[in-house]
Amino acid sequence: MRRVVVTGMGVASPLGLGAEHVWKRLINSESGIRVISSFDTTELTAKIAGQIPAGKRADGCLDLGEWIPHKDQKKMDPFIHYGIIAAVQAVEDSGWIPQTEEEKYVSGVMIGSGIGGLQQIYDASIMVHEGKARRLSPFFIPSALINLISGQVSIRYGFKGPNHSAVTACATGVHAIGDAARLIIHGDADVMLAGGAEAAVTPLGIAGFCASRALSTDFNDRPAMASRPWDKDRDGFVMGEGAGVLVLEEYEHAKARGAKIYAEFAGYGMSGDAHHITAPADHHDGAFRAMKAALKSGGLTPADIQYVNAHGTSTPMGDDLELEAVENLFGADAKNIAMSSTKSATGHLLGAAGAIEAVFSILAIRDGIAPPTLNLDEPSRASVIDRVAHTAQERKINIALSNSFGFGGTNASILFRAPT
Repeated sequence: MRRVVVTGMGVASPLGLGAEHVWKRLINSESGIRVISSFDTTELTAKIAGQIPAGKRADGCLDLGEWIPHKDQKKMDPFIHYGIIAAVQAVEDSGWIPQTEEEKYVSGVMIGSGIGGLQQIYDASIMVHEGKARRLSPFFIPSALINLISGQVSIRYGFKGPNHSAVTACATGVHAIGDAARLIIHGDADVMLAGGAEAAVTPLGIAGFCASRALSTDFNDRPAMASRPWDKDRDGFVMGEGAGVLVLEEYEHAKARGAKIYAEFAGYGMSGDAHHITAPADHHDGAFRAMKAALKSGGLTPADIQYVNAHGTSTPMGDDLELEAVENLFGADAKNIAMSSTKSATGHLLGAAGAIEAVFSILAIRDGIAPPTLNLDEPSRASVIDRVAHTAQERKINIALSNSFGFGGTNASILFRAPT
């Protein structure tokens, strides 16, 4: 079977831009969550979010003009901006720029989003409501379509292989990476850019999740403390924005060109709850089966895993059910793993979450560091699992598991191992 490795990574997140910059801030226990200043939140119960910091690229911040020409910016919703930014970083990191037609034919893109062009849809709907339909931009539809991240990146680099997108709510990033890896395994491509992007920190996005009572509202005056997975005082998740993209590459292809290899794709599992549109099933059976399927696909056992990057969104129900599922899967080996939720620092990036957390899992393997769970002051439930409260831990990590679960009962788990 063809092996798949990771040769490039790109990140745009509330902790900034660039995998190394963001990783450094994460393991230093810094938070990217702050009061929303980009729009009026007077009528909203949640007033905080994880937003990409503005500034110069050299400082790990976002100046959109450094990435996308001004004339093209308004042709795309911000979620596409973020996807392109992460993809550019990943391509530059990997050094893979196909030159021949044959190289372009084996290079593809699969970058998805959970929601897509929410701001563009919101703005266009207001124009139509106000009788200004004839003034809509001809770029409105392609600016909002989820697959246009993949389309824009494909056009930018001339990647003529599979051009695809995943759309599975908060599991999107993991599904995109896992499905892209399978395309390589089955010979449909040699190189795939894969990940997720999201830009739902908008008036409509925040209002919608406020209406469903999913967001944290108790910490509006203390933003950095609001995302607190497993803590007894958690009251909902904090919305985040950004993108994560990996360059996945067939092992022999990467080896032949002398590419640096961060990690190897080691397994992928999926499941459905068939239970409820938003709530996980009892004991989080879907999560259990997704993780079990990932281990089976990689020929691994729970004893082989040293670190789990949890879905861990900071919701009252979901966190403890995921913890229970991990305990049930690992059994006696649960005491030997570290498990943290990096959403405590970034917020929940919806369709981009799994992709960014894949980057964190890979860097945890590379550096032998389990990133921390911030704000875990008093767990709501005891466990033998070390949830890496407050401070990063140095650990030997050979294989990491990362979980992502989404509305509609969709579950995905992915595994990475140290390169050999």
